[in-house]
Amino acid sequence: MVNVIPDITLLYQMAIFLALVFVLNILLYKPILKIIDRRKKQLDELENEIKLFNDSVDKKASEYEEKLKQAKANASELKKEIILEGNEQAKKIVDAVRGEIPALTQQFQQKIEKEITAARKILDEQSKKLSVDIAQKVLGRSVR
Repeated sequence: MVNVIPDITLLYQMAIFLALVFVLNILLYKPILKIIDRRKKQLDELENEIKLFNDSVDKKASEYEEKLKQAKANASELKKEIILEGNEQAKKIVDAVRGEIPALTQQFQQKIEKEITAARKILDEQSKKLSVDIAQKVLGRSVR
């Protein structure tokens, strides 16, 4: 059997190990944890910004859709008003023309009657003259 007696080197190794853990903790472990925490905070902030941006985009898209819907409704309403106004104006024009038709018809009939009267007068005069001319030719003498 071997009997191991601890000597002082074991204490030195333990002290060096503890010093190394302490130094590595200060030089390596804490800075890496700080970097990891900072990056985690940056990622959280970016996620919040993305969420706020998406919320803003959704809000603006819904506002745009609402305004578009309202504009379409206004355009439809305006179109109906314009059509009704056009129909009313067309009715007024048609009524005005219908009111003028009897007067125009009467004027046209009066004009035709005057022309017929003038034509009858001319034809009557010409028929008398023609009948006198025919009678003179048939009789061979002047008829008066």
